[in-house]
Amino acid sequence: MIRRLLLLAVLLAACGGAPGGPVERFTVPDGASLAQVEDSLSAHRLLGWRPWFRVVAKLGKFERDLKPGIYEFAPGTSALAILRDIRNAKYLRIKLTIPEGFTTIDIAELVAQHFPAPRDSVLAAVHDAAILREYDIPAPSAEGFLAPDTYTIAAHSSARAVVTTLLDQFKAQWDPAWDTALAGRHLNRLQAVTLASIVEGEARVDEERPIIAAVYLNRMRIGMPLQADPTVQYAIQLQDGARKPRLIFADYRVKSPYNTYLVPGLPPGPVGNPGRKSLEAVVAPASVPYLYFVATGDGRHTFSRTYGEHLRAIARSRRGR
Repeated sequence: MIRRLLLLAVLLAACGGAPGGPVERFTVPDGASLAQVEDSLSAHRLLGWRPWFRVVAKLGKFERDLKPGIYEFAPGTSALAILRDIRNAKYLRIKLTIPEGFTTIDIAELVAQHFPAPRDSVLAAVHDAAILREYDIPAPSAEGFLAPDTYTIAAHSSARAVVTTLLDQFKAQWDPAWDTALAGRHLNRLQAVTLASIVEGEARVDEERPIIAAVYLNRMRIGMPLQADPTVQYAIQLQDGARKPRLIFADYRVKSPYNTYLVPGLPPGPVGNPGRKSLEAVVAPASVPYLYFVATGDGRHTFSRTYGEHLRAIARSRRGR
């Protein structure tokens, strides 16, 4: 009878506390000792008999290789399983989706919701001069170079780690042949990404992206103001901290180097982070004579060559709405 009780005690000790209950999340800090991990697990009621945890750790030599991170375990998980996961860095990973057109402010707020990375820390990383030099970004921020995509990132990642992950993806997706094509249009990479960010802000239908890119390139070629709404929306977000989806007449007078209704040429940098299709549209724009376009209300646009045609298209659009 005594032997059976001892065996039962050993079996229970091998488990991480009583089974049942919600999954517990805890953090293994960088450089944490086995004692610190043990204390944290115990505080989260994931350990049964603590001496048994130490025995397993010592026999398996786990204390020499504890990977930092945020982990999740269900009550009742064995000490051996817990230690193996920590040694094998099976920490929690989070799926993060960055939509096309998101600005650095949008991204900073999104990252802060999912990672231990405050909004201001993300924005600081985006403006970090060392990061900008490392990724050869000739601008005061990484705006435009944070590739929209869906990522799986360690839950304990810092603001810097998240930002460099997005920058790595942009670097990986950039086709070196694009630089040659852009040079033929007298555009450098920053100018191309800036124009692509405007296209991203305007386009809702993929097949219109090369046409919209062509419209702005046509305007640039003849010295016509770009007059792009996304640049005004970006200027307002920089000033107020919030994006304004619908502009009113007074908004077009906002004083900002990004307001292309008041300042000729491209803005000083991107006004969001464009997706690959918008980048491709700038690299290979449509061969069209258009200088104007107006939304039709269904996500598409009517394109015009002259201002007179454009005014008639606006009138038709308003009647249709």
